[in-house]
Amino acid sequence: MTTDKLKQYVAFAGGLLGALYAFLNSINVEYAFFNPESIDGALGVLTAAIPFVLIVYGIYKNTYLVTVEAKKQEALLKQRGLK
Repeated sequence: MTTDKLKQYVAFAGGLLGALYAFLNSINVEYAFFNPESIDGALGVLTAAIPFVLIVYGIYKNTYLVTVEAKKQEALLKQRGLK
């Protein structure tokens, strides 16, 4: 998945939230916490959180410290002289 595709998903989520806000507003249902400012804030959090999660996942997958299988793989690589 590319960065552009992730941005498209965030924009899609923002569009859905905006449409939901417009629908609820048209039938006079109002929530104090659900307004255009909170929607923009949520999109900002998503835009910042997605790269963070991807980086943490990459670090998790590329280290030999976390899982038992990774430790076994590291030992095997050292035994074969590949590390």
